[in-house]
Amino acid sequence: MTPELPRRHALAEGSYSLVLSGEAGSVSSMAMPSSPAQGRDAQSDSASRHLAGASLELFTGGGGLAWAMHEAGFQHLLVNEFEHRCCETLRLNAAADLDPANDRPWEPRSRWPLIEGDVRGIDFSLYEGRIDVVAGGVPCQPWSLGGVHRGYNDNRNLWPELFRCVREARPRAIMAENVKGLLRPSFRPYYEYILRELSAPFEERFEDEDWKDHDHRLRKALETDGDPTERYHVKYLLVNAADYGVPQIRWRVFVVAFRADLGLSDWRFPEATHSASALERAQLDGSYWKEHDLKRPAVARRRDVEDARSGLTRWQTLRDATADLPPPMEGMQDQDGWIHHYAWPGAREYPGHTPNDLDKPAKTVKAGVHGVPGGETVVRLDGGDIRYMTVREVARVMTFPDHWRLAGPRGEQMRQLGNAVPVALGRVMAESVASALAPSLTAKAHLAS
Repeated sequence: MTPELPRRHALAEGSYSLVLSGEAGSVSSMAMPSSPAQGRDAQSDSASRHLAGASLELFTGGGGLAWAMHEAGFQHLLVNEFEHRCCETLRLNAAADLDPANDRPWEPRSRWPLIEGDVRGIDFSLYEGRIDVVAGGVPCQPWSLGGVHRGYNDNRNLWPELFRCVREARPRAIMAENVKGLLRPSFRPYYEYILRELSAPFEERFEDEDWKDHDHRLRKALETDGDPTERYHVKYLLVNAADYGVPQIRWRVFVVAFRADLGLSDWRFPEATHSASALERAQLDGSYWKEHDLKRPAVARRRDVEDARSGLTRWQTLRDATADLPPPMEGMQDQDGWIHHYAWPGAREYPGHTPNDLDKPAKTVKAGVHGVPGGETVVRLDGGDIRYMTVREVARVMTFPDHWRLAGPRGEQMRQLGNAVPVALGRVMAESVASALAPSLTAKAHLAS
């Protein structure tokens, strides 16, 4: 059922260069994000270090991409999320509710200004000219196997709302993340349509117009140069988070667009920094085991251990991510100095439900409507026993900082993590966007006004 739409809050581009080639990519160092004031007054802390620009965060969920943008130096002028538990998580860490009666919503605040509610109820027009980046993990359920993959017929398809936000706020850049299911052959024509609409978002879809008819109009419009302030150079890349230092195999699609008048058509996605072959070499030569003070096991040698991309750091493993954590507490309660780190009973192993290996990146953390049947939250310990991973261990795999609190019962916490963007991966992308925008940064003037 489509939620009832709330009243709209009265808040507050060049040449067509769609890139349809880089489908298989690789994603930066896992360095765990710092924790400014345990999330309190996070924005003022970030701004005091460096200011990368002003941002609007849509589909914020549990805050992975929002925190990554914050760590990259962006100051959120608005974060929006529909689900109440996610909003509770955001409030626990870095957000505070934005008063809809505020007539200057663009003014910087010490905490992220949050609107809990349907994105379709927000008016973004008062942010026009004040925003550098609109970012968000567009809801993945319409395109994922776990979400029954209904695609463009799913009322959770919120790409149209991202386009509306772009038309109203006119950001200099856009960054969106989604599951790789969008690249499935059955969805590929629609995905290419999404990229064309992002390239020319002001060629608005008519009410009740079929998307294929709109796509035909977009193709015609993009044959001409158009107004460079209303067109975007759009690029996308399918990335594996493990290639960027995240201790998890996680394939996702990133879309980045720069307004055409900025002259950034030559921008490229960050190169991979980590590799599987480097991990295998470290395990073969014993350096990995020495690092963890473990006896070197018998490891089968592969002939193709060399990687053409020399100089890359090894993949991070589940052991790398969790080795310094104490054993989980029994009794389902937190222990001194650690949150969300207690044992959960009942872990089992059976065909199709196998545990994680400590010495490999973790399996993809999932949050499907039918549960997670593949053993993604089970781990085999050194002695051979298996147990469920704690919420904190899964948060480590998603590279959230240890101070990050998640609202709700364990299942809801896991769902938020499974839907999130790994912080370290999001930060790599956000820092690259910030670097590209830096020569023409005007956000300091906006935020100071």
